[in-house]
Amino acid sequence: MKKLIYTIIICFFMLSTGFARQKPFKLWYDKPASRWEETLPLGNGRLGMMPDGGVNNEQVVLNDITLWSGAPQDANNYQAYKNLPEIRRLILEGKNDEAQNLVNQNFVCTGKGSGGANWGCFQLLGNLDIKYQYDGKDKKPTAYKRELQLNNAIAITNFTINNVHFKREYFTSFSGDVAIIRITADKPGQINAILSLNRPECGDSQVKGNRIELSGQLDNGIDGKGMEYLTLLEPVISGGKINKDGKTLEVRQANMLTIYLSTKTSYKDNKFRQNATLLLDKALKQDYAAEKLKHQQVFQKLFNRLDIDLGTGENSALSTDKRLALYYKNPEADLQLPALFFQYGRYLSISSIRVGLLPPNLQGLWANQIHTPWNGDYHLDVNVQMNHWPLEVVNLSELNLPLADLVGNMVPNGQKTAKAYYNANGWIAHVITNIWGFTEPGESASWGVANAGSGWLCNNLWDHYAFSKDLRYLKKIYPIIKGSAQFYSSVLVADPKTGWMMTAPSVSPENSFYMPNGKTANVTIGPTIDNQIVRELFTNVIDAAKTLGLDAELQKSLQHKLSMLPPAGRVSKGGRIMEWIEDYKETDQQHRHISHLYGLYPASLITIDATPDLAEASKKTLNVRGDDGPSWSIAYKLLFWARLRDGNRAFKLFRELLKPTQRTDINYGAGGGVYDNLLSAGPPFQIDGNFGATAGIAEMLIQSHEGYISLLPAIPDAWKKYGNVKGLKARGNYTINLSWKDGVVTSYQVFSTNGSRVKVKVNGKLIDVVSSKKTG
Repeated sequence: MKKLIYTIIICFFMLSTGFARQKPFKLWYDKPASRWEETLPLGNGRLGMMPDGGVNNEQVVLNDITLWSGAPQDANNYQAYKNLPEIRRLILEGKNDEAQNLVNQNFVCTGKGSGGANWGCFQLLGNLDIKYQYDGKDKKPTAYKRELQLNNAIAITNFTINNVHFKREYFTSFSGDVAIIRITADKPGQINAILSLNRPECGDSQVKGNRIELSGQLDNGIDGKGMEYLTLLEPVISGGKINKDGKTLEVRQANMLTIYLSTKTSYKDNKFRQNATLLLDKALKQDYAAEKLKHQQVFQKLFNRLDIDLGTGENSALSTDKRLALYYKNPEADLQLPALFFQYGRYLSISSIRVGLLPPNLQGLWANQIHTPWNGDYHLDVNVQMNHWPLEVVNLSELNLPLADLVGNMVPNGQKTAKAYYNANGWIAHVITNIWGFTEPGESASWGVANAGSGWLCNNLWDHYAFSKDLRYLKKIYPIIKGSAQFYSSVLVADPKTGWMMTAPSVSPENSFYMPNGKTANVTIGPTIDNQIVRELFTNVIDAAKTLGLDAELQKSLQHKLSMLPPAGRVSKGGRIMEWIEDYKETDQQHRHISHLYGLYPASLITIDATPDLAEASKKTLNVRGDDGPSWSIAYKLLFWARLRDGNRAFKLFRELLKPTQRTDINYGAGGGVYDNLLSAGPPFQIDGNFGATAGIAEMLIQSHEGYISLLPAIPDAWKKYGNVKGLKARGNYTINLSWKDGVVTSYQVFSTNGSRVKVKVNGKLIDVVSSKKTG
C-alpha cells in the first residue's frame, strides 16, 4: 500500500513541477574517479559532498560552506590617511613608482593580510572513507557506471561483482539538510563495509554508540581557538549487524545500508552541537523514499524554472569524459554538450548557494584541502561578481541575496577603512574579503589598493533590483549602495591636466605599466575600471533614490559629480580602450584581467549602437589581449564578444573553456579548460569559470541591457539549426520563451507579473510587445 501511495505522489509531482517535460541532463562515467577533479559535486547550499565511486575503497569528500579558519581582525592602519596627500602628489607628478613605494610602506593593511593565519581560509570539512568487502573470488566489477543527475541532484553508482548488482545513491538533502547515501544489492546479505570519518588536522574521530563523531576547532590565528564543528554519522541497516572497532563502524552481511550524516559549525550558531544532533535525529525518523522525494521537490522548484534544447549529435550518448575529448575538434557532433554545461552551471549555483547563508567563494562549496588556493576567499576584482552574473538571467534570482548579506556585513569595517586610509565618509572594500568582513587594502600595493571593489559589489546588488523590481529589496540595499557612493564622491581627485575627477591611489586589477622613464608601476590615478564603476554606481544610486523618493540633495550632488568624471572609455593611439588615464604601455599585453572593458560587460556604458567607436576599440583590445588565460578570464572574454554580437567568436571561446585538462598547478597565465567532472580549471579548480560560462551562454541567447529585450543577439552558427529555451529572464522582471530554426526566431513569449509593454528585438526588428500576465 505504501509503495502505491509513493507511486501516486511521484506521478503527481512529475506533472505538477514540469519534471516530465525536462530532458534528463546528466554527467556519467564508466569508471571510478581516480582523482578529486573527477568526483561528482553534490550540495544543498551549505553541506557538500563529492563521492569518487570507488569499488573497494570509496572516499567521499565533505564540505560545509561556513567552515573557515581565522577570525575577525582590525587590520586598518589608522595613520594611513596622513600619507594620502603625498601619495597623490607623487602620482600627479608622474612619479608613480615612488608613490607605489610609499603605498607599500604606509598604505597597505597591517599584519600579513591574506597571508596571515588570522585572515583565515575556507577548508574541507573532512573525509568519509568506506572500505567495502565482497564475497566470492571475482573482485573485478562489470557494468560499472556512475552518474550525476542534474535534474534530481542525485548521484548514482552501479556495478556488478560475482553476479551481484550493487547500487549506491547519494544526495545532500535540500529538505532535511543532511547527506544521505543508500547502498543496495540485489541479493541478500551482500553488503560489507567499514566506515570512518577523518580530517588531516584539527579533527578528532570517535565512535559513540552507533554513531561516528568527528569534531574539532580550527586555528583563529590568535590563540588557536577558532571556529568549531561537529559532524555526525549513523548507519542504518536492513539485515546483518554493525560492529564497533575503535574509530570505525563495520557493517556485516547487510541487505541494505543507509548512511546519514549531519554537520554544523559554530559560525553564527552557539548551539551547533545540539543542532547537528537534532538534524541527524530528525533525518533518521524519515522514510528514505519520502525524504528523497522532498529533496527533489525543493531542488526542482529552482532547477525546473528553465529548460534548454540546442539539439543533439552522434557523440551525445557517450560518457562525459569521452564527449569532452571529442568536443573541441568536432562540436557539431555534440550539440547537447553546451546545454548540459549551461544547466550544470545552474545546478552548481543551486547546490552552492542558500538564502540566509554565505555566497559561493572561489571554490563554490567544494574543496579537498585544508589550505585552499587563494584561501578559497572572495576576490572583489571579478571573481565573486562572476559567480553571481548568471543568476538573474537564468531564473535563479533569489540566489543573489546571500551576496547582499555578505556586502552588508562588510559595511561597519568598511567605514573604519574609509576613515583610516582616506579620512572619508561612507565605506570601502578593496580587492579581497573573507567571511570576517575584511575591507582593508591587501598586503601589496601592486594589487592591494584596487579600491573599486565595493563599488563593483554594489553594482552587482543593483542588478538584482534591475531584474526583479523588488522594492523591499531596494530599500534594504539602498543604505549600502548610498554609503559606497558617498565614499567615492568624497575621495575623487581632480586631475590638473584634464580637470576630471578620479580615484587615487588605485590600480587596474593586478596589471602594471611602463612609465616614460622605463620603470614599471601599478599605482596610478583613475584607472579606467574605477571611472566606469563609479559612473555606473552614481547612476544607480540616483535611480534608486528617485525610485524611493529619498535624498534629493544627494541626487544633485552625484549628478554633478557624474558630469566631472572621465568618459566611459577613451581610445588609445593604437585604437584600443585605454586601461589607464595615460596611454601607458602595459607590461603584459596578454594579461588575464581585462578590467578596462567593465563598461562593456557587466555594465552597459559601451554598446554597439550608442558608442560604436568604443565598441570597435573594445574589439581591438580583445584581439590584442588574446583568447588565452584561466577559465574565468576566457569566460569573461566570451561575455565581451557576446555583448559585441559576435556569436562565432564567443563560441570559439566556449570551446576553449571545454578543453579537457589535468593540470592542478596554480596558474596566472594561459590555462583554462575543464576537468572530467566539468568543473573549470584556472588551473587549479575555480568555480567562477563555470558560472561565467553559464552567463555567457545566456548572453548569446538574450540581452536586455540597452532598454529593450534582444532575442538571439549573438547566436553562433553552430547553434542556428534548431533550438529552444524556456524561462530566461530579462531586466524589468520579464520571463522569455523562444524557439528558432536556421538562426531565425520562429516563436517567442514574453511574460510579466503586470502585463506591461516592452520593446523586443526579433530577427533584427524592434517590436512593441504587450507581455502576457503571469503570476508565480
